[in-house]
Amino acid sequence: MIFVTGGTGLIGSHLLYRLTSEGKQVKALKRETSDIQQVLKVFSYYSENPENLFQNVEWVDGDILDYFELEKQLSGIKEIFHCAAIVSFQPKKRKSMIMSNVDGTANLVNAALENGVKKICHVSSVAALGRLPNGNLNNEEINWVPSKKVSGYSESKFFSEAEIWRGIEEGLDAVIINPSIVLGPGKWDSGSPKLFKTVWEGMKFYTKGITGFVDVKDVANAMILLMDETNFETNKNQRFLLNAENRSYQELFNQIADNLNKSRPKYYASNLRLNMAWAASTLYAGLTGTLSKITRDIVKSANSINKFDGSKITLSIDFKYAPLSKTIQQTAELLKKDFS
Repeated sequence: MIFVTGGTGLIGSHLLYRLTSEGKQVKALKRETSDIQQVLKVFSYYSENPENLFQNVEWVDGDILDYFELEKQLSGIKEIFHCAAIVSFQPKKRKSMIMSNVDGTANLVNAALENGVKKICHVSSVAALGRLPNGNLNNEEINWVPSKKVSGYSESKFFSEAEIWRGIEEGLDAVIINPSIVLGPGKWDSGSPKLFKTVWEGMKFYTKGITGFVDVKDVANAMILLMDETNFETNKNQRFLLNAENRSYQELFNQIADNLNKSRPKYYASNLRLNMAWAASTLYAGLTGTLSKITRDIVKSANSINKFDGSKITLSIDFKYAPLSKTIQQTAELLKKDFS
Protein backbone atom coordinates (compact mmCIF):
# COMPACT_ATOMS: atom_id res chain seq x y z
CA MET A 1 0.00 0.00 0.00
CA ILE A 2 1.22 3.50 -0.94
CA PHE A 3 0.53 6.53 1.25
CA VAL A 4 0.21 10.00 -0.34
CA THR A 5 0.06 13.35 1.43
CA GLY A 6 -1.08 16.48 -0.41
CA GLY A 7 -3.11 14.46 -2.89
CA THR A 8 -5.52 17.33 -3.58
CA GLY A 9 -2.75 19.65 -4.79
CA LEU A 10 -1.38 20.13 -8.29
CA ILE A 11 1.45 17.60 -7.98
CA GLY A 12 -0.45 15.25 -5.69
CA SER A 13 -3.52 14.95 -7.94
CA HIS A 14 -1.38 14.14 -10.98
CA LEU A 15 0.60 11.63 -8.94
CA LEU A 16 -2.62 9.93 -7.80
CA TYR A 17 -3.75 9.69 -11.42
CA ARG A 18 -0.49 7.99 -12.43
CA LEU A 19 -0.50 5.60 -9.49
CA THR A 20 -4.11 4.51 -9.96
CA SER A 21 -3.55 4.20 -13.73
CA GLU A 22 -0.83 1.66 -12.93
CA GLY A 23 -3.16 -0.29 -10.66
CA LYS A 24 -1.44 0.69 -7.41
CA GLN A 25 -3.20 0.53 -4.05
CA VAL A 26 -3.22 4.07 -2.72
CA LYS A 27 -4.25 5.70 0.56
CA ALA A 28 -4.40 9.50 0.42
CA LEU A 29 -4.48 11.82 3.43
CA LYS A 30 -6.73 14.88 3.23
CA ARG A 31 -8.30 17.47 5.48
CA GLU A 32 -12.04 17.22 6.11
CA THR A 33 -12.54 20.46 4.17
CA SER A 34 -10.47 19.39 1.13
CA ASP A 35 -12.12 19.39 -2.29
CA ILE A 36 -11.51 15.93 -3.71
CA GLN A 37 -13.75 16.74 -6.68
CA GLN A 38 -10.87 18.84 -7.98
CA VAL A 39 -8.79 15.64 -8.08
CA LEU A 40 -11.53 13.94 -10.08
CA LYS A 41 -11.44 16.92 -12.45
CA VAL A 42 -7.71 16.38 -13.00
CA PHE A 43 -8.35 12.67 -13.67
CA SER A 44 -10.93 13.68 -16.30
CA TYR A 45 -8.28 15.62 -18.22
CA TYR A 46 -6.47 12.37 -19.02
CA SER A 47 -9.02 9.55 -18.80
CA GLU A 48 -12.34 8.71 -20.44
CA ASN A 49 -13.35 6.84 -17.27
CA PRO A 50 -11.98 9.01 -14.46
CA GLU A 51 -14.51 7.77 -11.89
CA ASN A 52 -13.20 4.19 -12.17
CA LEU A 53 -9.66 5.30 -11.35
CA PHE A 54 -10.82 7.77 -8.69
CA GLN A 55 -12.59 4.96 -6.80
CA ASN A 56 -9.22 3.26 -6.33
CA VAL A 57 -8.06 6.05 -4.00
CA GLU A 58 -8.75 5.36 -0.32
CA TRP A 59 -9.25 8.82 1.17
CA VAL A 60 -8.61 9.28 4.88
CA ASP A 61 -9.27 12.44 6.87
CA GLY A 62 -6.42 13.71 8.98
CA ASP A 63 -3.65 16.24 9.42
CA ILE A 64 0.12 15.81 9.23
CA LEU A 65 0.34 17.86 12.42
CA ASP A 66 -1.47 15.01 14.25
CA TYR A 67 1.36 12.56 14.93
CA PHE A 68 -0.75 9.81 16.49
CA GLU A 69 -3.18 9.83 13.57
CA LEU A 70 -0.24 9.53 11.17
CA GLU A 71 1.21 6.66 13.16
CA LYS A 72 -2.11 4.83 12.89
CA GLN A 73 -2.57 5.53 9.17
CA LEU A 74 0.95 4.38 8.27
CA SER A 75 0.41 0.88 9.63
CA GLY A 76 1.02 -1.55 6.75
CA ILE A 77 2.34 1.17 4.43
CA LYS A 78 5.41 0.28 2.36
CA GLU A 79 6.16 3.62 0.74
CA ILE A 80 5.21 7.29 1.06
CA PHE A 81 4.94 10.15 -1.40
CA HIS A 82 5.01 13.37 0.63
CA CYS A 83 3.50 16.19 -1.46
CA ALA A 84 1.74 18.16 1.28
CA ALA A 85 2.93 21.69 1.98
CA ILE A 86 1.47 25.12 2.56
CA VAL A 87 2.59 27.65 -0.04
CA SER A 88 2.29 31.30 0.91
CA PHE A 89 4.30 34.48 0.48
CA GLN A 90 2.21 36.48 2.93
CA PRO A 91 4.29 37.87 5.84
CA LYS A 92 1.43 37.23 8.27
CA LYS A 93 1.43 33.53 7.39
CA ARG A 94 5.20 33.05 7.53
CA LYS A 95 5.48 31.56 11.03
CA SER A 96 2.43 29.30 10.74
CA MET A 97 3.56 28.04 7.32
CA ILE A 98 7.06 27.21 8.53
CA MET A 99 5.69 25.43 11.59
CA SER A 100 3.15 23.44 9.58
CA ASN A 101 5.52 22.38 6.81
CA VAL A 102 8.45 21.51 9.08
CA ASP A 103 6.55 19.94 11.97
CA GLY A 104 4.31 18.04 9.57
CA THR A 105 7.32 16.54 7.79
CA ALA A 106 8.96 15.71 11.13
CA ASN A 107 5.79 13.89 12.22
CA LEU A 108 5.65 11.95 8.97
CA VAL A 109 9.31 10.91 9.27
CA ASN A 110 8.85 9.81 12.88
CA ALA A 111 5.67 7.87 12.11
CA ALA A 112 7.34 6.23 9.12
CA LEU A 113 10.29 5.12 11.25
CA GLU A 114 7.94 3.81 13.94
CA ASN A 115 6.03 1.73 11.36
CA GLY A 116 9.07 0.47 9.49
CA VAL A 117 8.12 2.14 6.20
CA LYS A 118 10.60 1.11 3.52
CA LYS A 119 11.01 4.36 1.60
CA ILE A 120 9.73 7.88 1.05
CA CYS A 121 9.74 10.38 -1.81
CA HIS A 122 9.73 13.95 -0.54
CA VAL A 123 8.60 16.86 -2.70
CA SER A 124 10.89 19.74 -1.82
CA SER A 125 11.55 22.75 -4.06
CA VAL A 126 14.31 24.76 -5.70
CA ALA A 127 13.41 27.22 -2.94
CA ALA A 128 15.33 24.89 -0.58
CA LEU A 129 18.52 25.34 -2.61
CA GLY A 130 21.03 28.17 -2.71
CA ARG A 131 21.40 30.69 -5.50
CA LEU A 132 24.38 31.50 -7.72
CA PRO A 133 24.77 35.11 -8.91
CA ASN A 134 24.81 36.46 -12.47
CA GLY A 135 22.44 33.89 -13.91
CA ASN A 136 24.73 30.91 -13.38
CA LEU A 137 23.05 27.51 -13.32
CA ASN A 138 21.95 26.34 -9.88
CA ASN A 139 22.04 22.61 -9.18
CA GLU A 140 21.56 20.13 -6.33
CA GLU A 141 24.93 20.96 -4.79
CA ILE A 142 24.28 24.67 -4.17
CA ASN A 143 23.72 25.08 -0.44
CA TRP A 144 20.90 27.19 0.97
CA VAL A 145 22.13 30.16 2.99
CA PRO A 146 19.95 31.51 5.82
CA SER A 147 19.12 35.19 5.49
CA LYS A 148 16.46 37.66 6.50
CA LYS A 149 15.89 38.21 2.78
CA VAL A 150 14.80 34.65 1.97
CA SER A 151 11.09 33.95 1.82
CA GLY A 152 9.24 32.11 4.53
CA TYR A 153 8.38 29.46 1.93
CA SER A 154 12.08 28.96 1.17
CA GLU A 155 12.86 28.60 4.86
CA SER A 156 10.02 26.14 5.37
CA LYS A 157 11.13 23.94 2.46
CA PHE A 158 14.76 23.93 3.58
CA PHE A 159 13.96 22.84 7.13
CA SER A 160 11.32 20.38 5.92
CA GLU A 161 13.95 18.79 3.72
CA ALA A 162 16.30 18.75 6.72
CA GLU A 163 13.79 16.51 8.50
CA ILE A 164 14.02 14.03 5.63
CA TRP A 165 17.83 14.03 5.90
CA ARG A 166 17.43 13.39 9.63
CA GLY A 167 15.17 10.46 8.83
CA ILE A 168 17.81 9.09 6.48
CA GLU A 169 20.37 9.23 9.29
CA GLU A 170 17.94 7.30 11.49
CA GLY A 171 17.40 4.52 8.95
CA LEU A 172 14.76 5.76 6.50
CA ASP A 173 15.56 5.50 2.79
CA ALA A 174 14.41 8.44 0.69
CA VAL A 175 14.62 10.35 -2.56
CA ILE A 176 14.09 14.10 -2.65
CA ILE A 177 12.90 16.09 -5.65
CA ASN A 178 13.38 19.84 -5.99
CA PRO A 179 11.06 21.08 -8.76
CA SER A 180 11.23 24.56 -10.22
CA ILE A 181 7.89 26.25 -11.02
CA VAL A 182 5.48 23.42 -11.85
CA LEU A 183 3.12 24.04 -14.77
CA GLY A 184 -0.03 22.12 -15.59
CA PRO A 185 -3.82 22.05 -15.25
CA GLY A 186 -5.42 22.13 -11.83
CA LYS A 187 -7.36 24.55 -9.69
CA TRP A 188 -7.31 27.59 -11.96
CA ASP A 189 -7.64 30.08 -9.11
CA SER A 190 -4.46 29.13 -7.27
CA GLY A 191 -0.81 28.24 -7.78
CA SER A 192 0.75 28.16 -11.22
CA PRO A 193 -2.56 27.33 -13.00
CA LYS A 194 -3.65 30.83 -11.99
CA LEU A 195 -1.01 32.21 -14.38
CA PHE A 196 -3.00 30.75 -17.27
CA LYS A 197 -6.31 32.07 -15.98
CA THR A 198 -4.83 35.53 -15.40
CA VAL A 199 -3.64 35.66 -19.01
CA TRP A 200 -7.05 34.37 -20.12
CA GLU A 201 -8.77 37.23 -18.29
CA GLY A 202 -6.33 39.79 -19.68
CA MET A 203 -2.82 40.42 -18.39
CA LYS A 204 -1.47 43.90 -19.06
CA PHE A 205 1.96 43.79 -17.40
CA TYR A 206 4.99 41.55 -17.81
CA THR A 207 8.31 41.25 -16.00
CA LYS A 208 11.75 40.33 -17.28
CA GLY A 209 12.79 37.91 -14.55
CA ILE A 210 14.06 34.47 -15.56
CA THR A 211 13.41 31.22 -13.74
CA GLY A 212 12.89 27.51 -14.33
CA PHE A 213 9.75 25.61 -15.26
CA VAL A 214 8.76 21.95 -15.40
CA ASP A 215 5.64 20.01 -16.45
CA VAL A 216 3.60 18.58 -13.57
CA LYS A 217 3.33 15.30 -15.47
CA ASP A 218 7.13 15.13 -15.59
CA VAL A 219 7.26 15.67 -11.84
CA ALA A 220 4.83 12.83 -11.17
CA ASN A 221 6.68 10.59 -13.62
CA ALA A 222 10.05 11.38 -12.03
CA MET A 223 8.71 10.51 -8.57
CA ILE A 224 7.36 7.16 -9.69
CA LEU A 225 10.53 6.27 -11.62
CA LEU A 226 12.82 7.19 -8.74
CA MET A 227 10.77 5.08 -6.32
CA ASP A 228 10.69 2.10 -8.68
CA GLU A 229 12.76 -0.85 -7.44
CA THR A 230 14.90 -0.81 -10.58
CA ASN A 231 16.06 2.75 -9.84
CA PHE A 232 15.67 3.28 -6.12
CA GLU A 233 18.70 1.44 -4.76
CA THR A 234 21.18 3.34 -6.94
CA ASN A 235 19.52 6.73 -6.42
CA LYS A 236 18.27 6.63 -2.84
CA ASN A 237 19.24 9.26 -0.29
CA GLN A 238 19.87 11.86 -2.98
CA ARG A 239 18.09 14.96 -4.20
CA PHE A 240 17.12 15.64 -7.81
CA LEU A 241 16.46 19.12 -9.15
CA LEU A 242 13.64 18.96 -11.71
CA ASN A 243 13.72 21.68 -14.35
CA ALA A 244 12.86 21.38 -18.03
CA GLU A 245 13.77 24.86 -19.24
CA ASN A 246 14.69 28.33 -18.02
CA ARG A 247 12.47 31.06 -19.45
CA SER A 248 11.75 34.72 -18.81
CA TYR A 249 8.32 35.54 -17.47
CA GLN A 250 7.79 37.67 -20.55
CA GLU A 251 8.39 34.69 -22.84
CA LEU A 252 6.14 32.50 -20.72
CA PHE A 253 3.26 34.99 -20.66
CA ASN A 254 3.57 35.64 -24.39
CA GLN A 255 3.43 31.94 -25.21
CA ILE A 256 0.47 31.37 -22.89
CA ALA A 257 -1.34 34.32 -24.49
CA ASP A 258 -0.66 33.01 -28.00
CA ASN A 259 -2.02 29.56 -27.11
CA LEU A 260 -5.11 31.07 -25.51
CA ASN A 261 -5.64 33.44 -28.45
CA LYS A 262 -5.38 36.40 -26.12
CA SER A 263 -3.41 39.63 -26.34
CA ARG A 264 0.14 39.57 -25.03
CA PRO A 265 0.97 41.71 -21.99
CA LYS A 266 2.09 45.14 -23.28
CA TYR A 267 3.63 47.01 -20.36
CA TYR A 268 6.88 46.32 -18.55
CA ALA A 269 6.52 46.19 -14.75
CA SER A 270 9.84 47.70 -13.68
CA ASN A 271 11.16 47.34 -10.14
CA LEU A 272 10.09 50.92 -9.44
CA ARG A 273 6.57 50.27 -10.66
CA LEU A 274 6.40 46.99 -8.72
CA ASN A 275 7.54 48.64 -5.50
CA MET A 276 4.93 51.35 -5.92
CA ALA A 277 2.25 48.69 -6.47
CA TRP A 278 3.49 46.79 -3.41
CA ALA A 279 3.25 49.93 -1.26
CA ALA A 280 -0.25 50.71 -2.49
CA SER A 281 -1.41 47.11 -2.04
CA THR A 282 0.05 46.94 1.47
CA LEU A 283 -1.65 50.19 2.44
CA TYR A 284 -5.00 49.01 1.08
CA ALA A 285 -4.66 45.68 2.91
CA GLY A 286 -3.91 47.51 6.16
CA LEU A 287 -6.94 49.75 5.80
CA THR A 288 -9.34 46.94 4.89
CA GLY A 289 -7.94 44.16 7.09
CA THR A 290 -7.27 41.94 4.08
CA LEU A 291 -4.09 40.34 2.75
CA SER A 292 -2.00 42.22 0.21
CA LYS A 293 -2.07 40.69 -3.27
CA ILE A 294 1.48 41.90 -3.85
CA THR A 295 4.20 40.98 -1.36
CA ARG A 296 7.88 41.77 -0.95
CA ASP A 297 8.82 38.25 -2.09
CA ILE A 298 6.76 38.59 -5.27
CA VAL A 299 8.38 41.95 -6.06
CA LYS A 300 11.84 40.56 -5.39
CA SER A 301 11.45 37.57 -7.73
CA ALA A 302 9.57 39.29 -10.56
CA ASN A 303 12.69 40.66 -12.29
CA SER A 304 15.31 38.38 -10.72
CA ILE A 305 17.37 35.95 -12.81
CA ASN A 306 17.53 32.40 -11.42
CA LYS A 307 18.50 29.54 -13.71
CA PHE A 308 18.47 25.86 -12.87
CA ASP A 309 20.18 22.71 -14.14
CA GLY A 310 17.79 19.75 -14.15
CA SER A 311 20.07 17.32 -15.96
CA LYS A 312 21.08 15.05 -13.06
CA ILE A 313 17.95 12.90 -13.27
CA THR A 314 18.32 12.47 -17.05
CA LEU A 315 21.82 11.11 -16.46
CA SER A 316 20.73 8.84 -13.60
CA ILE A 317 17.61 7.11 -14.99
CA ASP A 318 15.70 6.78 -18.27
CA PHE A 319 13.89 10.09 -18.06
CA LYS A 320 13.22 12.96 -20.46
CA TYR A 321 11.49 16.29 -19.95
CA ALA A 322 8.56 17.40 -22.07
CA PRO A 323 9.29 20.58 -24.06
CA LEU A 324 7.88 23.59 -22.25
CA SER A 325 6.07 24.70 -25.41
CA LYS A 326 4.10 21.43 -25.35
CA THR A 327 3.28 21.86 -21.66
CA ILE A 328 1.94 25.37 -22.27
CA GLN A 329 -0.06 24.27 -25.30
CA GLN A 330 -1.70 21.33 -23.53
CA THR A 331 -2.50 23.32 -20.40
CA ALA A 332 -3.95 26.18 -22.44
CA GLU A 333 -6.19 23.79 -24.37
CA LEU A 334 -7.60 22.35 -21.13
CA LEU A 335 -8.28 25.82 -19.74
CA LYS A 336 -10.09 26.80 -22.93
CA LYS A 337 -12.32 23.73 -22.61
CA ASP A 338 -13.16 24.67 -19.04
CA PHE A 339 -13.90 28.35 -19.71
CA SER A 340 -15.09 28.55 -23.30
